[in-house]
Amino acid sequence: MQVYPNNWIPSKSLVQMSNATYDVLIIGSGAGGGATLYRLCELWKNHGAKRIGILEKGNKLFHSHARNIPTMNSFRLFNQLWPDNSTHVGARLPEFSGARLTFALGGRTLFWTAITPRPPHYEVKKWPVNLHEMDVYFRMAEKVMGVNTAYANGSSMQQVLLNRLLANGIPEATDLPIGIDMNGSHLGEIHSNAWFSSINFLAYAINNKSFDLAVNAYTTQVLVENEKVIGVKAFSPDKKAHYILAKNVVISASALETPRILLHSGIQGPAIGRYLTNHSFLVGTGRISRRQFAENLGNVAILKPETRQSPYQIQIVGPGQYFSYQQFEEKELLEDLIVSEGAYGRVESRFENRIYLDPSERDEYGVPMMQVNFSYSDRDREVINQMAQGIIQSASAMGVILDSVPAFFPPGSDFHESCTCRMGNDPSTSATNRYGQIHEVSGLYVADNSVLPSLSAANPTLSTVALAIRMADHIVRQSK
Repeated sequence: MQVYPNNWIPSKSLVQMSNATYDVLIIGSGAGGGATLYRLCELWKNHGAKRIGILEKGNKLFHSHARNIPTMNSFRLFNQLWPDNSTHVGARLPEFSGARLTFALGGRTLFWTAITPRPPHYEVKKWPVNLHEMDVYFRMAEKVMGVNTAYANGSSMQQVLLNRLLANGIPEATDLPIGIDMNGSHLGEIHSNAWFSSINFLAYAINNKSFDLAVNAYTTQVLVENEKVIGVKAFSPDKKAHYILAKNVVISASALETPRILLHSGIQGPAIGRYLTNHSFLVGTGRISRRQFAENLGNVAILKPETRQSPYQIQIVGPGQYFSYQQFEEKELLEDLIVSEGAYGRVESRFENRIYLDPSERDEYGVPMMQVNFSYSDRDREVINQMAQGIIQSASAMGVILDSVPAFFPPGSDFHESCTCRMGNDPSTSATNRYGQIHEVSGLYVADNSVLPSLSAANPTLSTVALAIRMADHIVRQSK
């Protein structure tokens, strides 16, 4: 069988990278790792002597978000492509059984919903970062990710349902913010990569400054001498160990894998792996008559953001699979339209919810597997009950007839796990300082969801990207 080179982005072997010393070495190419790379390449564009490397455990998979693939639709994406190209890590985690990771260049951003609300101000005020400074970095993240609320502009279904929510006791309802490029190709500038993924960060980076990328590179250990990082140990698929030297190392392997790497490396810190936080997750599906809307039906993309009184958000999308579809697919004219409501609830950050190493079971490279202790508190369960009522209330307000009671999904099914290396000023309750650097280890940083100081009901990716850009700015300042 002929094997064609997957060379849409240049890569190197671990052997080649072991002959260099990097100013910054990034582990993981998802949202946090990609944002770090993008910002470093932007700031060091004219600094040829600076060397940046990035290691990805998986291989090259897609050159874009899966929704941008012409042969893809929502059904194929969620029922075939996503399961076939992800690892159900929750299968061996009884208390976090819904968890699933993607080991590939771009990580889970290849499949994510691209929904990007900001956390509320009253949540960000608790973070060890100035609120006005965070606003600057939120705006930077929104700009580079193409976040906008125009996805359903011109849709009669959107306008009718949104007006009904506003008129029937849900005044906070608004257009859903999504990372999607709404521009068309024009005068030679191509805009076919509409849905945002971390591949966009790689594209920005490669057009600003060269960097070294190795795929199929499994980082197992961070190397530290005299409380300063000096590099990492990584394995190639042939199980040969390679040592990559670096002045700064940024771990962005996910809120599940990052603490695993740090703990296996012997990095000390009482909060590493602790405070595992996710979103409780419910879904309600209902139907509404097509006759209630104008001919230009369109799609639905509505957000009911969290408030102090209702600590959850509801994402309302539809109709059915036509929330997003390719122009090659004929759109059926159905009498009954499907509307889905996904509710994400705030979960308390608790010390006892944690990731830890299981010495009784190791992977093929000899690294202990992770295990999870996780449970919902009484307060979390109160919020879950509120979420169910919120879905019912929203459906009633819109005139949507629910098919059944809202379905509760097991922990980890939200794919929003966070806070396992959280940022803070107190080393006894946080893993990193206010710039994402591990306490007491100079040059070792964390840039994925695990660094979030806390998790509101909002999706975490926008916050992770904003903090990663801010962290990259700090590294550049420190490297002068």
